[in-house]
Amino acid sequence: MIENRNFYINGAWVAPAKARDHHVIDPSTEEACAVISLGDQADTDAAVAAASGAFPTWAATPPADRAEYVKGILAQYEARQEEMAQAISQEMGAPIDLARSSQAPCLPWHLSNFLKAFDHMEWIRPLGPHAPDDRIAMEPIGVVGLITPWNWPMNQVTLKVIPALLAGCTIVLKPSEEAPLSSLLFAELVHDAGVPAGVFNLVNGDGAGVGSQLSSHEDVAMISFTGSTRAGKAISAAAVDTLKRVTLELGGKGANVIFADADEKAIKRGVLHCMNNSGQSCNAPTRMLVEQSIYDQAVETAAEIADKITVGQASDSGRHIGPVVNKTQWEKIQDMIEVGIKEGARLVAGGPGLPEGMNKGYYVRPTIFADVKNDMRIAREEIFGPVLSIIPFKDEEDAVKIANDTPYGLTNYVQTQDGAKRNRMARALRSGMVEMNGQARGAGSPFGGMKMSGRAREGGVWGIEEFLEAKAISGWDTAAE
Repeated sequence: MIENRNFYINGAWVAPAKARDHHVIDPSTEEACAVISLGDQADTDAAVAAASGAFPTWAATPPADRAEYVKGILAQYEARQEEMAQAISQEMGAPIDLARSSQAPCLPWHLSNFLKAFDHMEWIRPLGPHAPDDRIAMEPIGVVGLITPWNWPMNQVTLKVIPALLAGCTIVLKPSEEAPLSSLLFAELVHDAGVPAGVFNLVNGDGAGVGSQLSSHEDVAMISFTGSTRAGKAISAAAVDTLKRVTLELGGKGANVIFADADEKAIKRGVLHCMNNSGQSCNAPTRMLVEQSIYDQAVETAAEIADKITVGQASDSGRHIGPVVNKTQWEKIQDMIEVGIKEGARLVAGGPGLPEGMNKGYYVRPTIFADVKNDMRIAREEIFGPVLSIIPFKDEEDAVKIANDTPYGLTNYVQTQDGAKRNRMARALRSGMVEMNGQARGAGSPFGGMKMSGRAREGGVWGIEEFLEAKAISGWDTAAE
């Protein structure tokens, strides 16, 4: 068993102020795979103090030099990428092939894209030709608290830590206590890259402890959080008294609108996307809206695809899905499947209980409900598991009405060969992102939502600017530039 109770504070690994062990559970086996410590107020204060002390020098470090440190983190990752994949697979249950191909590579992908965006940053920019002596200076906001989730651990750590470093902020990271191993390894990468002491700090803890302490800390200028909408509300409330900036990337209940003229792979693509990572993605297309003329065939096809999805241990190679992260999550998903049955939705694949042949591990059967009404709980609440709801619609207007009838607004999806219809749908859907015909958004595109999905914008120039303040200056001496 791994034992790593230390925190990374002020450039060194230090023991917690007060012993408070926490077991990390391998969801494939339901057994402890590691022991960490959860932080206390004294640990949070020490990390914030270290970040505060390092801020003036780091903020004054030339941007090009900050970029070189970030490149050093990438070099360290490339030497230890298999360790990162193994850590993610073990801590949160991603099948090892998924961990190697998608989970761990989030770090080099986002890091490289941030460096490209960084090259186009204007740190001091003219206001406009009408005010030739005015400048807008983009400056780091200060000490930032970063609170990250367990479902895509390196994705979210990279989307927060790297732009904060590039912006000139100093950091206290609180990763999820459910999946801390990858973040502890990330801290080693930062240390070995030579990032100056105090610039990056890590304190493990839970939301009620370190999470709340960072959110309410008077010396923390900003909180960036990814997680549940419930927790996002609590963080916002805790941050009120200090008037800090709060950016939230929260839940989703994405609609995948499939018109009759969609390509032949649209149904399969939608089912597999929903089930990917065992359904534990905030941008998963968990509501499949299907035009009535192809509805019956779509339901049949979706059920056949779900029945072919295999479930297995995270350590096994293959294209199966793994367990969900923990017992609490497993029980919540089981409850929601039972709710769907009681609400009258038609179960066409999967269902409650463990998959056949399994008696241990937090495994969920890939489940599909048809004839779902959009006012059912399974259509309105984020289940965060491999559960898909299929809803019929009459026409384009009806599809928009159903898709937008949700408290969430993260990602929606559209499948049609009609370009004009695609464009209309993209503008009409109330979400921060719209992906169409299986085409992924390009490098540097901002990730984030609206409504109860939060309003963060992570990635590219937008991701860096989230950590910057705009300072307006008049009377600038252009001759002294």
